[in-house]
Amino acid sequence: MINLEERVVEKKSFFKRLLIVYLFFALIFIFFLQRTYSLQVSEFNNYELAAIENKTKEVLVQPIRGIIYDRNGNILVNNVPSYDLIIKPWQISNIDNFIKEISLFIDLKQSEIDFVLENFKQKSRYNRELILKKDLTKVEIARFEVRSFKFPNAFIDERYSRKNKYPQLFSHAIGYVGRVSNDQLSTILVDQSLNQDETVFRYSNGFLIGKTGIENTYDKMLRGLFGKRIYEVDARGKLLRQTDFIQPINGDSLFTSLDLDSHKVAFEKMNNRRGAVVAIEIESGSIVTYLSTPSFSSNDISNGISSKAFNALLKDANKPFFDRAAQGRYSPASTIKPAIGLFGLDEGLIDWSFSIDDPGYFILPEDQRVYRGWRKGGHGNVNLNKAMIVSSNTFFFSLAYQSDIDDLIKHLSNFGFGRNVCIDCFNPDIGLLPNPEWKMNNLNFGWFKGDTVNLGVGQGYLSVTPLQLAYYASVIANKGSHKKLTLVENQVPKILENLPVKKIQNSDWEKLHSSMIGVIDDPQGTAKRLKDLKTYTVAAKSGTVELVSTETKEDYRIIRENEGNRDHAIIIAFGPMPEPKYAVSVIIENGESGGSVAGPVAIAVLNSLIKK
Repeated sequence: MINLEERVVEKKSFFKRLLIVYLFFALIFIFFLQRTYSLQVSEFNNYELAAIENKTKEVLVQPIRGIIYDRNGNILVNNVPSYDLIIKPWQISNIDNFIKEISLFIDLKQSEIDFVLENFKQKSRYNRELILKKDLTKVEIARFEVRSFKFPNAFIDERYSRKNKYPQLFSHAIGYVGRVSNDQLSTILVDQSLNQDETVFRYSNGFLIGKTGIENTYDKMLRGLFGKRIYEVDARGKLLRQTDFIQPINGDSLFTSLDLDSHKVAFEKMNNRRGAVVAIEIESGSIVTYLSTPSFSSNDISNGISSKAFNALLKDANKPFFDRAAQGRYSPASTIKPAIGLFGLDEGLIDWSFSIDDPGYFILPEDQRVYRGWRKGGHGNVNLNKAMIVSSNTFFFSLAYQSDIDDLIKHLSNFGFGRNVCIDCFNPDIGLLPNPEWKMNNLNFGWFKGDTVNLGVGQGYLSVTPLQLAYYASVIANKGSHKKLTLVENQVPKILENLPVKKIQNSDWEKLHSSMIGVIDDPQGTAKRLKDLKTYTVAAKSGTVELVSTETKEDYRIIRENEGNRDHAIIIAFGPMPEPKYAVSVIIENGESGGSVAGPVAIAVLNSLIKK
C-alpha cells in the first residue's frame, strides 16, 4: 500500500533539489552573461588597447642636442654629422659571406666584425638594424655607393657626434657629454612619461648626457624630447610595418655669456701654466672668460678615448681635469687688502688721513711675534692710499689687529668669500672663510689674534677661488652693487644687491679706485710694469701667495729651487676707469710675482674685451 504522506515528502524533496540545480545553472548563466557584457561592452576599450599594445611596439627616436654659442654668435659646440654603414640582418642569409664581400672595399677592424657576429642572430630574429662600421670616410662612402645595388640589405645613414670647435679653450666652462647610466636614463624617460625601450639613435655614441660644465647644468634644455616610431609586430615581437611616427623635439640652443676672443688670448698668455683666468662683465654679472689650465680635449672624452690615454690624463701631475677656475682654492694674498681697507673705513678704525710708520714688520703685542712685510726696512709713513699702492703689509697687519674677527668675517662674506657666487657654474667650491668656531671644530685649537693679523694680508686659513676673486673685483669696481654670476645669458633672473655698509660714501669708493689705479700708474706701484701694456686706465691689486713661510729672501731663494715651493702669482683688475666694464682675476701657480707674471695676462684679457 502506497503511503501518500511519504509521496508528498518525496515530491517536496525532489522539487527542492531541482530548484537548487536551476539556481546553480542560473548563477552560471548570469556569470557568463556578466563576463560577456564586460568583455564586449564595459571593458572593451581596455582590452582593445591591450590587444593593440600586444601587436604594436614603440621605438624611441633620439633628439638632437642644442647648439652652444658664445655671446657674439660664434658656434662653440655643434653636432657634426658622420656616416655609418648599417645592415639589415633579417635580409642576410650568410653573414660570413656578406662580411667577406664587403671587406673587399671597406676596411673592417676585427673588433667591428666580432661585434656584428655577436649580435647578428638576435637582430635578425627581431628585424633590427645593426651598425657594421661607424664614421665612414668620404672614400669609403663613395666605394659603397657605386656598389650599393649589390647590397640591398645594407645602407649608409647619417649619425652625429658632439663636437666642441675649441675643445682646449672650453673644456671646463662648457664641459663634455658622455654615456648615460641606467639610472640616469630611467630618470630622463620617466620625466617624459616614457618607458626604457628600444631606441633609434641619432648619435654614434648612443644615449648622451651632459657630464660637466654647461653641458651638465643645462642638460635638460639642450637634450630635447624623444620621439616615437610605432611598429606593428607579430607574436614573436618581429617588426612588420611602421604605423605611426611622432617627431622628436630637438634641444634648445644656448647663447652663453662667454667670449671666444678673450678665451683665445687667455689661453695663449697662460701658455699651459697651471692656473686660471676669470673675467666678468660688471653691469650684468655675466662671465665672459672662464679658463682653467692646463686643459684637455673635451672632444676626446665625449667621442671616445683609449683607456691608456684617459689614465695618462688622470695621472698627469698638472691635473688637467681639475677646474681651477671654480674649484681651485688659493690664499688671496694682497688682493684682499681693498676689502680690509673698506672694513677699517666702515668700522671707523681708520680714515683716509690716518697713517702709521711702516718699519717693515708688525709685532703682535700679546706674544711679541714678528710679522714681516715683503720689503726690508718697510715703506716709512703710510696712509691707506699709499699702503694700497705699495702693498704695505704692516699697515694691514695693524688694521686687522684692531678688527673684531666675527665682524670682519661677516664683512668678507658680503664680497662673496665663503659662499657660492655663481648661479649656473658646475660644482663650484665655496673656498674657506675661517672663524673661531671653524678652527676649534676642525683643528681643535682656539682662535689667536695672530690668525686675524694673517687674515689682514690674505694669508693663513683663508682660501678663495679665482671665480670668487673676479666676483669680488666686480663688487669693488661697481662700488658695492653686484649681481650673482652666470654663464648663460637670459636664462636665470639676477637681482641687483648692494653691499651692506654703514659709513662708506661714494667718495670712499672713488678714493679706493684711485689708490688701485696707482698700483699700476704710480712709480711706486707694485704692478707698475703693466703701465705700458694698455692705452686706458686700469685699477688693480696684485699679490704673491706664500706657500712656504721664510724669514729672509735668502731662505726663499733656497726653497724656490723646487718649483712646487715657489709662491703663486695673483692679481685682480678692472677697467677702463672711471667707468669700468670688466673685472678680471688671474692666478698662476708658482708664478711668484702677481704684478709681472699674472698681471700681463689680466691686461691682455682686458685689452681683448675692451677693444670691442
